Amino acid sequence: MWRWNCLLLVVATALAQRVNAATESAEVNLGYVAKRALERAQEPFRSPRENLPKVLANLNYDQYREIRFRRDKALWTSDDLPFRIEFFHPGYIYQEPVHVYEFTATHVQPIRFVQDFFDYGNLTIQNQIPASTGYAGFRILYCLNQTNQLDELGAFLGASYFRLLGKGQTYGQSGRGLALNCGETDRPEEFPIFTDWWLGKPQKGDRQLTLYALLDSVSCTGAYEFHIRPGETTVADVDAIIYMRDPKTIRAGDTNTHPVNLLGMAPLTSMFWFGKVSERKFDDYRSGVHDSDGLLIKMNNGETLWRPLDNPAVMRHQVFTAPDIRGFGLLQRDRNFSGYQDLFTPFQTEPSVWVEPHGDWPHDGDLHLVELSANWEGLDNIVAFWSPRILPKPLTPFKFGYTLYWTTGMRLSDEKVIATRIGLDPSCDNCRQIVIDFQGPKLDAIATNSPPTAIANCTTNAAILFNQVVWNSYANAWRVVLKMQPKSNDPVDLRCTLQQGTNVVSETWTYQWSPP
Repeated sequence: MWRWNCLLLVVATALAQRVNAATESAEVNLGYVAKRALERAQEPFRSPRENLPKVLANLNYDQYREIRFRRDKALWTSDDLPFRIEFFHPGYIYQEPVHVYEFTATHVQPIRFVQDFFDYGNLTIQNQIPASTGYAGFRILYCLNQTNQLDELGAFLGASYFRLLGKGQTYGQSGRGLALNCGETDRPEEFPIFTDWWLGKPQKGDRQLTLYALLDSVSCTGAYEFHIRPGETTVADVDAIIYMRDPKTIRAGDTNTHPVNLLGMAPLTSMFWFGKVSERKFDDYRSGVHDSDGLLIKMNNGETLWRPLDNPAVMRHQVFTAPDIRGFGLLQRDRNFSGYQDLFTPFQTEPSVWVEPHGDWPHDGDLHLVELSANWEGLDNIVAFWSPRILPKPLTPFKFGYTLYWTTGMRLSDEKVIATRIGLDPSCDNCRQIVIDFQGPKLDAIATNSPPTAIANCTTNAAILFNQVVWNSYANAWRVVLKMQPKSNDPVDLRCTLQQGTNVVSETWTYQWSPP
């Protein structure tokens, strides 16, 4: 009996030591994660792919779909907390597993990979997956639309991509942690990834979820802090600290050894296949297919620019000089079912996302819009981000912050562009007819027999031959009709603003036209 009791004591002590080793006494904050990011930045990048078991790397689409998370296993279910976390299984195309930790005010502990969290269907691979594997990502659940029903609030899955939802919204565009060399023609894009997550355990009355993430890539590392507040508009405050790697630590064998020429802050990624503005037509029954239909920019002088999106025949990379930018976002302005006619993908309820900078953004920088050519709606072909003109020095902290608004009601100005249409003008050789509808209360107050003036111009490689403003009674809008004649096949930059007397009475419409 004495020997048996001693054996139990030894086993209990060993188990306690394992628990104590897993649980760390620490205060998790941005500095806690930044310290790890700096340490990692001083070493060469190691892809998490190296640690993915082959049995998961070799899963095909149908096999991966067999695996489902058991909802009753969601994190914080037993504590009946307002937020819950479900994990995505690694494998198939999700080959960069992330490590997840839970933290409280005083402690942090890892959340190991647990097979019992998942239903594997007909697969028999469970015993081939070690507990150190990690997850592909996670989704957040919250009573967003009804007080007694958990809904999906957001998902963090794949590279540094993430998506959030407000009340009544459906998934559309994505946010990203960082964009590197996006839209550059002389070097490939580099895709930083979130490799580690710290999930703050909420209290019962909390209406905010706090997350931290460690970002890693061939050229840089970073620490990110998220404070997510769900609602009609879901708001996420983001603070980041980036460390560029010393070029000496970038190994010749890495998949991307091109220097970073363009660092994209607060990047947004969306899809535009076709819509009202499209001159490239596709054989499809729907009126439009897009997650966003325009880029909105708030300049430091107070001017608001609206740039309709398009799906060009070749990639377009447009740059707006934007020092001390006040905000930008990819918006879905068309909120009518008639604009899409899709019963299965409700594009009209997908969120617009607005970026509002705060913190230490550099003074000089540019707003970038990249439009990739796409022949299928499943491709995210639109990217928008702000980039500083002077890149951070290696191993020097580069700090910035911003707020993301995931909303269906974003409006900086009541007088806005509601539609853009472009097509051939048969009355003029090689001319394009451009029709822009402006709508808003101030415009409604203008008498129809005294229309505003359209101040329209373009770059020197084209000419505006005709300019007319007429009242569109069907849309309760003022319609501008322009006739533009390009002089070459190079892109043409255009701008148009409505003016009454000496007063500007609309936002600025801007567009980059290129041959369809």
